[in-house]
Amino acid sequence: MNEREVLFVYAVIETGGKQYKVTEGETVFVEKLTADEGAEVVFDKVLVTGEGADVKVGAPTVDGAKVTAKVVKNGKSKKITVFTYKPKKNEKRKMGHRQPYTKVEIVKIEA
Repeated sequence: MNEREVLFVYAVIETGGKQYKVTEGETVFVEKLTADEGAEVVFDKVLVTGEGADVKVGAPTVDGAKVTAKVVKNGKSKKITVFTYKPKKNEKRKMGHRQPYTKVEIVKIEA
């Protein structure tokens, strides 16, 4: 290994029906959690952990692995406009949607 190769410990976690590849110190927007701001959250559904070429893949999860994160903020994303219509029927509907999210900072990855 030369000096340019930096090994990062990473993990793939599952929360809210989605999978996220995270590293320590990273900030991630996940689907809304019930935790308050400043609270600590533990993700125990860890699908993959790795450091460079050393990778552990779970079946379906890695035993004993967990990712600890701190809740930074709960909020809503920008509004999107949803417009539906049926041609030739004079039927149209305009709606808006703001998806709730939780912003978390990854504190520790334990394999």
